[in-house]
Amino acid sequence: MPMSHKPLEPLAKKLMKGVIVLELLGVFGAFGLFHTMDNSQDFRNTMKRRFPSILEVYYKSNEWGGVYGIRERDQEAWSAKRD
Repeated sequence: MPMSHKPLEPLAKKLMKGVIVLELLGVFGAFGLFHTMDNSQDFRNTMKRRFPSILEVYYKSNEWGGVYGIRERDQEAWSAKRD
């Protein structure tokens, strides 16, 4: 007798739903992080200290989108605070 695949279908559906939920959480998390960085120079400064590679992705994505000068304004503001 051929083996039925029916017993695996509920598990496969649960796993697929879990993968979709994780992907959605990742997308909304990335959007939230980008939005916060976009609106707060202080948060970008925190990101510079803790996660510089993520801040670099933020700058690059803006530059690829045609938005220039954020990196330079941040560097000017942060160097002025140190003086």
